[in-house]
Amino acid sequence: MGMNTRIITVIVTVLFEAATQAVPIQTVEELLSAVTGAGEGASIELAAGTFRLSQPLDLPSGLALKGAGIGRTIITNADTWQANPATLPDPETQHEKFDRTGYLIRCRNDAKNITVSGLTLTGPKMHGAIFGMVNEGLHFHDLEIEDFMYSGIRTYGMSHGKIHDCTFVDAGQRWDGGKPGVNGGITGGGIFSVWMGDTEIWNNRFLVMKSAPNEHYYGVKGREARRCRIHHNTIEAGFSIEMPFEGDEDVEIDHNILLSAASIPKYAGGHIPKSGRSFHFHHNYFRDSYSIEFVRNCVEIDHNLFDFDVKQDGGNLISSFGDVAAKGPCLFHNNLVSNPGRGVMWMNEPYAQLTVRNNHIIARPTVENRSEGLFGFSEKCDFTTFRFENNIIECLEKERPFFRNDASGKSIMINNRLTGVSDTSRYTNRQTKNQAGLETPLKFECGVNGEMTVDGWKAKVRKKVQP
Repeated sequence: MGMNTRIITVIVTVLFEAATQAVPIQTVEELLSAVTGAGEGASIELAAGTFRLSQPLDLPSGLALKGAGIGRTIITNADTWQANPATLPDPETQHEKFDRTGYLIRCRNDAKNITVSGLTLTGPKMHGAIFGMVNEGLHFHDLEIEDFMYSGIRTYGMSHGKIHDCTFVDAGQRWDGGKPGVNGGITGGGIFSVWMGDTEIWNNRFLVMKSAPNEHYYGVKGREARRCRIHHNTIEAGFSIEMPFEGDEDVEIDHNILLSAASIPKYAGGHIPKSGRSFHFHHNYFRDSYSIEFVRNCVEIDHNLFDFDVKQDGGNLISSFGDVAAKGPCLFHNNLVSNPGRGVMWMNEPYAQLTVRNNHIIARPTVENRSEGLFGFSEKCDFTTFRFENNIIECLEKERPFFRNDASGKSIMINNRLTGVSDTSRYTNRQTKNQAGLETPLKFECGVNGEMTVDGWKAKVRKKVQP
């Protein structure tokens, strides 16, 4: 091939690529037309600007919808379109009763491999930003989702999904008291996924900017998750995570900053997964003395920093309110706990197979001058299966009991180093030469982009970087 031929080939190639380069869509009409005519694997790019929809944008399989960036491309509702608040809250698991008309973007039923990125999605007159029903391979990233009535991203039957590098601001509301017949506890989520499997949620920030009583939403909310991972998120919502009920399996929750509770209760603790694990909490930073809502079987909680303020002492680190016996097990180990409020664990229902080992707990006088035992259990627990071993527990300036009743003293107690603990006559704490406290120093990064460094008892946040 001669030099001139090569030059001509290059010129033709460049001209062809320029001619086929999609021009960013400028108007709502162009957007609706592009989505309607999109084939499998199509990509739609939006220009900077505000797109005011008068109906949901229904995305087919394989479509990639991309904006010019957060704050640059904005999708919201037109003044002529407002979702019906009377249909909220939705019935959570009865999908046939969902009102699907109040979401800006909808993934078509059974659609696969849809990507949405580079956008700001905002209400406030809509139920939510994105809705999906039985979708595989959803990929939502680099989104700002702000000010919705119920939930930011609402899915049912999502599998192999990815949600990352998004910011959720006031992405839902609390509905108790706001509607006749609703008595409380019904709250939307920044991400609210029912029957979620093989999905990863990471590097997302959840913020609450409003202070009205009904402006309260959960960060990540779900009803049954299996083989899912939630990690490196910073969650400042009313509840950080709520995954109660149903049969959760192999849910890994790690390297998050959780400023409020994670709720995982299940009647009788739930079924026993084949893998032997329902939830695994590790390398998280917890700030609220009411950190984990229980009871659940097959849980492991390890290598976390529970860093509580003595002025906010109303909670037990782990709390459960049921009355039906749960089989366990629960393994709580290698955690640092600073300033437990009411206590470290309180389980109202009978439980079995609890192991608490190699933790370091420091209790200081609280604003309410708490004096309860650090561990409170039903007298009907199977204490022959309770084991407390190699823990360091220090009650500084004010003594506190280890347990809240005599029956708990039947637990196996080995090599715990106790300071300021007032009820040592209840049990025999046999000493060994084994090391007490953490087996290795606690050091990790957590939150969005690893914005917090935990080094032992100290937690330091570098300048926050938005997803």
